[in-house]
Amino acid sequence: MADGLATRVTVDPGVMGGKPCIRGMRVTVSAILAMLADGGSEREILEAYPYLEPLDIKAALAFGAWRSEDTDVPIRHFHAS
Repeated sequence: MADGLATRVTVDPGVMGGKPCIRGMRVTVSAILAMLADGGSEREILEAYPYLEPLDIKAALAFGAWRSEDTDVPIRHFHAS
């Protein structure tokens, strides 16, 4: 994720239970992504959250793309024979 955008996404256990948020505010990355997935426009998001900036929306998208690259690999339990 681009450095300028990465600094806009914060994780703080004391804010929204540690979910990734925008600039320490109580607006989660997932809330922005859900609005976009539901067909919301950048304008509609900025109207709903007037304290956000257009780069915050880009940061949420970049964070979502970056996180989608993570892979969970199951750990197999080995039993002694």
